[in-house]
Amino acid sequence: MLKKITTAASVIALCALAACGSGSGGAGNGTGSSGGDAITMGFAQVGAESGWRTANTKSIQEEAKAAGIDLKFSDAQQKQENQIKAIRSYIQQKVKVIAFSPVVETGWDTVLLEAKRANIPVILTDRAIDSDDTSLYKTFLGSDFVEEGRKAGDWMVANATGPTNVVELQGTTGAAPAIDRKKGFEEKIASKPDIKIVASQTGDFTRSGGKQVMEAFLKSQPKIDVVYAHNDDMGLGAIEAIKAAGKVPGKDIKIITVDAVKDGMTALANGEINYIVECNPLLGKQLMELAKKVVKGENVPARVVTEEGAFNQEQAKAALPNRQY
Repeated sequence: MLKKITTAASVIALCALAACGSGSGGAGNGTGSSGGDAITMGFAQVGAESGWRTANTKSIQEEAKAAGIDLKFSDAQQKQENQIKAIRSYIQQKVKVIAFSPVVETGWDTVLLEAKRANIPVILTDRAIDSDDTSLYKTFLGSDFVEEGRKAGDWMVANATGPTNVVELQGTTGAAPAIDRKKGFEEKIASKPDIKIVASQTGDFTRSGGKQVMEAFLKSQPKIDVVYAHNDDMGLGAIEAIKAAGKVPGKDIKIITVDAVKDGMTALANGEINYIVECNPLLGKQLMELAKKVVKGENVPARVVTEEGAFNQEQAKAALPNRQY
């Protein structure tokens, strides 16, 4: 039976990160110091599908440099086979630690067993995996996606009046945030039978995907009251489609999203999105701290959960001037 880590063993608050120069590189290109004693980390990123992911990558690259960690970075372009290839490359290069944000939840046991046999510790970031063998990785650093879905569902229940038709823009099929944000949302709206999800389809976490799926929903569904998008970018794509259909986003069709990146928060402040649940991408500092500990052989919590909030229009207006991502 598959086991998914969902309970927080430890909660570590995110520290505010100062903006500094960003670097980038393909697999095998370091962005940190190159001293002989430096920790070498291989990081296999999902891709660059959203503003959230761009901020996440920047945070990891900047904090690796600040921590003196030699970062070998790869972009999987949202393909699991590319991540597996990158991880195997890092094993061959004998890096000291491997970190990655899994494209999907399943299918990792073989490659992670290869890393374990090579005595290279693995850290999961942002997304969890489903595996019977939890010894394949040292810790999972990231958000509680089920709780994010619950927060979105709580707002929906509190603000629904009468029969409410919801269309859902799901994230990448098989990805932990897509599975869990759906689960948490459905858990909460179950208490109110008048709220119904009348259509649900993946937009692959991209703005273009959200727009395309929303266009199809507007043609196929006679009445849409609310859009629940698993991230801001898909919600922003939905806004484009809603406007093109001659409707007013935020009024004719209410919108709930997850992430709280600047573009999403701006749309919320302008009234085009109604509610955003935060998912903080600035994991770099915590990741580097965990990497140093696992390389030294120190014990670390099995689960490190980031602290996050949620925003309505007025809260978004107040937060935007100091928003870092």
